[in-house]
Amino acid sequence: MPILKTKLIVSFPLLLGACSAVIPSAYTDQNAGFANVSSETANAIGARTAFAQTQAQNQALAREVHGMVHQKTISADTAVQVALLNNKGLQASYANVGLSATEAWQQATPENPVVSIGLLGIGAPELGAYRAIEGLVRSNILDATTRTQRMALADAGFRQAQLAAVNDSLALASQTRMAWINAVSAFETVGYLRRAKQTSDAGSELARRLGETGALNLAGQAREQAFNAELAGQLAQARLNATRAKEDLTRLMGLWGTEVDYFVPDALPALPRSVGGISNIEATALANRVDLRIAKLGLEAQARAFDLTDQTRIVSDLEIVAGAELEREAHEDGDIETVITPQVELEFAIPIFDSGEARMRRAELMYLQAANVLAEKAVDVRSEARGAEATYHASYDIARHYRDVLVPLRTTVEEEGLLSYNGMITNTFELLADVREKLSAELTASNAKRDFYLAQADLTAAIYGGAGGGGGGGAEGASLAAGGDSPH
Repeated sequence: MPILKTKLIVSFPLLLGACSAVIPSAYTDQNAGFANVSSETANAIGARTAFAQTQAQNQALAREVHGMVHQKTISADTAVQVALLNNKGLQASYANVGLSATEAWQQATPENPVVSIGLLGIGAPELGAYRAIEGLVRSNILDATTRTQRMALADAGFRQAQLAAVNDSLALASQTRMAWINAVSAFETVGYLRRAKQTSDAGSELARRLGETGALNLAGQAREQAFNAELAGQLAQARLNATRAKEDLTRLMGLWGTEVDYFVPDALPALPRSVGGISNIEATALANRVDLRIAKLGLEAQARAFDLTDQTRIVSDLEIVAGAELEREAHEDGDIETVITPQVELEFAIPIFDSGEARMRRAELMYLQAANVLAEKAVDVRSEARGAEATYHASYDIARHYRDVLVPLRTTVEEEGLLSYNGMITNTFELLADVREKLSAELTASNAKRDFYLAQADLTAAIYGGAGGGGGGGAEGASLAAGGDSPH
């Protein structure tokens, strides 16, 4: 019976540590949390994501990306899809979801008991090598009693990491779409300036020939040649801007080597016939913004952390030690008697100096901080949604004004100037000036169209999250050197 009693006492810490030790499969799965990330991203922007964890998976994605971009003219949707599949920074974000799952897994796993075994009286001649054996098992009671709270806290972090990965996916998609818009717009600008340069070359050559005949003075020749020189500089700058804008897009798509051998269209799509409004844009953004949901989970995590701190405020470490001592005694008649003595110990820190008030105050302030972050985020989301919608409609009206009013007027001026030139009423330089003014108007309309598509991408980001802040930064607007209207 003493032996049975010893077994019960020694096994008590093991049973205590094993309670509530069921680990959810959501934490141990190879793709823990990624299915939710993929689903939420697809619901927001309709694009597919992938998490490559093996060499074979990376090679399969590389082959897919190669088929999508190599020596092909890609659309904005294709660029976004390639970025979501191939951007290594995004893959690192997806790995962070797995890291948060392992943290929750660890919190769900009971703390290993500590076993100590000792021999006493080694070398005692009358007892045959040792006098006593002592065995102890140490288990942390607080680890078992607070595991549920710690698992809930880790689970909140796990869900927060998933939403952060969704937000990173949306941000990359928004940045890639804006980079594609800027790249296409930059090449469209190059096209307009190339046409203007051809007109300027004709004017400069005509001025030179008229100067040789004495029909045009030196100032007139210099004026045309200066315009031609300025336009040559603008065209070179526009080509550089287009190269840089395409490189920005290439970087976001994670392309290198032969994969950079792709093309973008020479012009942005035509403006849509109309744009509809979004009813109750603020409520729509509040219901869909991923970063707002992240802030809510942050507040939930702080609330759970506060409860855990409150539970362990006084007793921050509580351990039970159980075991037995097997002691041997030698009698005069030569017999050796074995005595088993069970023992149980309870170890805890006495809160004489640290009463836990500092930890409680810290937990209170962290909860207050998270609450204010959430409140500020809600205000920002409302404002961003209103601003994005206003910019979206205003930029469409501006682009449509240039397309429907300014460009047709400049076209009429050019056509009438050509009739006058054919009737020998207008001279050649006046006709060339009309052509340049029309090209300048077309360039302004092109830049306004770019701003509209950027605003459209911003509106999507304002509703779902992942704002790219693209504005018009990819390719600077250009205007003709002869004082043409600048888009900015």
